[in-house]
Amino acid sequence: MLGDDAELTAAVLAAQDGDETAFRTVYRAVHPRLLGYVRTLVGDPDAEDVASEAWLQIARDLDRFSGDADRFRGWAARIARNRALDHIRMRGRRPAIGGDETELTGKPAEADTAGEAMESLATGDALALIAKLPQDQAEAVVLRVVVGLDAKSAAQTLGKRPGAVRTAAHRGLKRLAELLGADGPLNPDALDAVPPQREPRGRPVTSAGVTQSRSRAQKDM
Repeated sequence: MLGDDAELTAAVLAAQDGDETAFRTVYRAVHPRLLGYVRTLVGDPDAEDVASEAWLQIARDLDRFSGDADRFRGWAARIARNRALDHIRMRGRRPAIGGDETELTGKPAEADTAGEAMESLATGDALALIAKLPQDQAEAVVLRVVVGLDAKSAAQTLGKRPGAVRTAAHRGLKRLAELLGADGPLNPDALDAVPPQREPRGRPVTSAGVTQSRSRAQKDM
């Protein structure tokens, strides 16, 4: 994610006008965290392919998008989620949903998670821990903390109420703190802190194929 949302907003607007350099900037800013979200849905082996499919749709439909940086992240996350669910259906698998969403709506979280859990989400081992959470909590944590969406945008992505997403995220972060053995003071502002961007492990991210596809998509529209 770019340090300044205004820069990402400007890059999105320029990309909509056909600036391929701006589109690469958008891709580099959003892709690592979007890929992390996809990994929580389909697992590591298929995440790159599903994320690539999502970016092809983002490139194709970018002209239809309207909004700022935060809305773009939410829009991209919804596309990625839809592609991931399509992939799951095609493979005949279902995500393991933890509990009934309605159970979360009216119940506040027992406590906010420890600061140590938030710091650990910036490490390369974070997604392995998040994968141990129930699916609803895992998605809420990744969208709120890793992708950087607010509760309303995350709720729109998941098709849930903001209160349900907040509760799932708090419960997920509390469980992460337990998994990490974090017993420090609880941090009431945990969900307002987004960990610093880390470069993805493994092969380097490249937007060449996506930008080429965007060029073709623009010509076909």
